[in-house]
Amino acid sequence: MKVVVGVTGASGAPYALALLRNLDPVHVELVISEDGKKVIEHEADVPVTAFEELADATYANDDLGAPPASGSHRFDAMVVIPCSMGTLGKIAWGISDNLITRAAAVCLKERRKLILVPRETPLAASHIENMLRLANQGVVVLPAMPGFYHGPKSVDDLVNFVVGKVLDQLGLEHKLFRRWRE
Repeated sequence: MKVVVGVTGASGAPYALALLRNLDPVHVELVISEDGKKVIEHEADVPVTAFEELADATYANDDLGAPPASGSHRFDAMVVIPCSMGTLGKIAWGISDNLITRAAAVCLKERRKLILVPRETPLAASHIENMLRLANQGVVVLPAMPGFYHGPKSVDDLVNFVVGKVLDQLGLEHKLFRRWRE
C-alpha cells in the first residue's frame, strides 16, 4: 500500500506523528505545509526532520511537479492530518494551489480514498458546509474527536484513538485502542 500524508497548520501535530509511526510497512509519501512545520515546532517533542525520517519520500508543498500531483502516479490513499479548515475548504471547492490540495484533487478525480482529519473547534457554518460537500463526494471526514469508552489514561491514549480510526479507514490492523466491549 502507498499512502500520501499531508500535514497542515492546524493544531494536532501529535496526530500526524502517531500516524507516521504506525504506518510501517506502508510506503509513505509526506508533504508538510509551511504552517504545518511551524505547528510541529510548537507542539511536537521532535523536530520536523523526525517526521520526514518516518516517510519513504518527502516533497515540498510548493512542488506542484512532485509525483503525487499527477493522476498517473499510483498511490492508494491520502490522509491530511491535521487538516486545517483553510485546506479543507480549498479541497472542497477544487482549489489546487499547493501539493497537498493538488494531491487531494487527484484522489477525488481518480476516486481514491481521501481521509481528512480536521482539528478545529468550534465549527463555523462554512466549515460544516464544506465537510458536507466533501462527504457527498466520498471523502472520509474524520474529525479529531477521541472517544472515552476505551478508558484513556493519557494524552497519547486519546491521540492513538483518533489515529486508530484513521488506520481502520485505511484497512490496516492495529492495537492502538481497546474496541467497544473487547
